[in-house]
Amino acid sequence: MADEYILEMNHITKMYGSNAVLKDVSLKIRPGEIHALLGENGAGKSTLMNVLFGMPVIHTTGGFEGEVLFNGSPVSISSPIDAMDKGIGMVHQEFMLIPGFSVTDNIKLNREIARPWPISKILGRDLEFLDREAMARDARNALDDVGMNIEEYTLVSGLPVGHMQFIEIAREIDKTGMKLLVFDEPTAVLTESEAQQLLEVMKSIAAKGIAIIFITHRLDEVMNAADSVTILRDGQLVSTFPKKETSPAQLAAQMIGRSSESVIQIQKRDTEVEDRPVMRIRKLWVNMPGEVDKGIDLDVREGEILGIGGLAGQGKIGIPNGVMGLYEAIGEVEFEGKKLPLGDAGTVLKAGLAMVSEDRRGIGLLLDQSIENNIVFTAMQVNGDFMKGFLHQKDTRKIRKYAEEMIRELDIRCTSPAQPTGTLSGGNQQKVCVARALAMNPKFLFVSEPTRGIDIGAKHLVLETLVRLNREKGMTIVMVSSELQELRSICDRIAIVAEGKVVDILKTDASDTAFGLAMSGVRSEEGGCA
Repeated sequence: MADEYILEMNHITKMYGSNAVLKDVSLKIRPGEIHALLGENGAGKSTLMNVLFGMPVIHTTGGFEGEVLFNGSPVSISSPIDAMDKGIGMVHQEFMLIPGFSVTDNIKLNREIARPWPISKILGRDLEFLDREAMARDARNALDDVGMNIEEYTLVSGLPVGHMQFIEIAREIDKTGMKLLVFDEPTAVLTESEAQQLLEVMKSIAAKGIAIIFITHRLDEVMNAADSVTILRDGQLVSTFPKKETSPAQLAAQMIGRSSESVIQIQKRDTEVEDRPVMRIRKLWVNMPGEVDKGIDLDVREGEILGIGGLAGQGKIGIPNGVMGLYEAIGEVEFEGKKLPLGDAGTVLKAGLAMVSEDRRGIGLLLDQSIENNIVFTAMQVNGDFMKGFLHQKDTRKIRKYAEEMIRELDIRCTSPAQPTGTLSGGNQQKVCVARALAMNPKFLFVSEPTRGIDIGAKHLVLETLVRLNREKGMTIVMVSSELQELRSICDRIAIVAEGKVVDILKTDASDTAFGLAMSGVRSEEGGCA
């Protein structure tokens, strides 16, 4: 019966240009049900929720195919305000609170209670006073419902992040007519005890008949709180089933599993790389916004390609940025037996390390400069290469010759080495980033998200280049990527980072289940490939 569902999203397809980010996805939620929505980053969860909330990014890019039914009737949700008016709310992963406002003001924002007085009765409601006592009573009731004993008049600014998350929830449950709540990674910033408290709050909300869509990567929380589960992968529906019919291992396998071939096939080494660490990382904390690391311990073997994987925002990108001195970091890093100074990028580069950044347009390239200037810039600045004479002038002939070699070797599609780098395609810009790193003649190379945003042909060439540098020149490479299949294709080992720490180090032929569990923060029996 259709009316047993509070929400039905049927056959949802969303295109961005020629790219289908959702392909015939359906989702059905019953009143009072906690329904877990799972999938890797990029699986389509956020896009599906954007459709549900009528986000502008959906309407301004051609809309979507399929239908949405709410409370048994077809609806066209035009905006997030429209969604809220219909009884759909969201507890965001990133807080939507106003720091300078009190807890009460944040909970009652845009739903303030006003008290009339004689003048306002004559001149209009705009002159009414706020009924702060009534607002505070509502806020107190909502805070009590989520188990928070904080004073309702406290300013949000300076509160612990756990308190802020519960205030977000209190704001949503204070709204009248709420029928469906979306919890987007609500425990990501919480301590273990706070996370357990939040799960209990979710259960009490559901007990009142309010449906919950629970987006999380923590499979133990799914098993604890969810009634049913839907898994998306690569924009498609994998399966929907009751929680009682599955296990964390099965969930992990379905989230990660691929039917496609690896991006690149290479011949495996005849023997494993010797366990001779060239870099030792101990208790590394990196303060990189969105990619904070909280005590990384990791050894990199000389001559290997080590992969670092994990979900977005879990800290994997922070590791190379911290070691290379691009973000504030504390801890210990040794390279070839010598301690590297953290926060000193110049010294790190001179020690023989180089990096291809994930932010090629913001950090990696000088977009208004020529290809050849981009390729040699760091080598000139750090090592004094490509200079001539006692006045240290640019050796333009040597620069041009080297740039032409790199253009041929990496197949950089351009009109000449003098072409501005900003006019190149994303894939060719990425190749220029690789060429710049190679101009340093490094012993050790970090490459961070090297295939992000480039076409399949460019991906092949970039990955093949990394393998060739490793095999022919003996260069030690650490590749950070969100593309697990690419890591499994070219790496010797893969370290998985979750919540700012290395959870597990796996062989490339480890099961999808092992990788899925590691990404959710659980070490499997297959792990420990240290």
